[in-house]
Amino acid sequence: MYAVRQWSVRNAGRLERLYHAFAGVLTLLGPLLARIGYARLEGPMVAIERPLKSLLFDCRMCGRCVLSATGMSCPMNCPKSLRNGPCGGVRANGHCEVKPEMRCVWAAAWDGAQRMREGAAISTVQAPLDHRLAGSSLWLRVTREATGVAETMGGSGA
Repeated sequence: MYAVRQWSVRNAGRLERLYHAFAGVLTLLGPLLARIGYARLEGPMVAIERPLKSLLFDCRMCGRCVLSATGMSCPMNCPKSLRNGPCGGVRANGHCEVKPEMRCVWAAAWDGAQRMREGAAISTVQAPLDHRLAGSSLWLRVTREATGVAETMGGSGA
């Protein structure tokens, strides 16, 4: 898993372009998805999204993904769950003080952001997690937001 996560950071620019293309397709499909019903699509979409993002990013399905702002390095992989930058314990070699065998998530994020067209977004302060969104499909939420469809918060019907 760790090796794939590092591959994702090294290929952050390509993954950024792929994601923008995918988001564009979902936005075009927005009216169809709304007719089918977002609540009805939530389960099948999570069944696709969870394993794919888990493989590529070791995703925790936190509900408010910030990969596009963190160089495709998921900050939820930080042992301290820091979403807005590294702690003061990053070792001189860029590794984590809690897990010395692991490169600091934020050192990797910085490298990945340098490969992205919108890499300056790494400087954006991220809002705290809304734990009510955990386990829900970010892809559907982004589509709803892009098409202006109202969203309900919470678990199974989100």
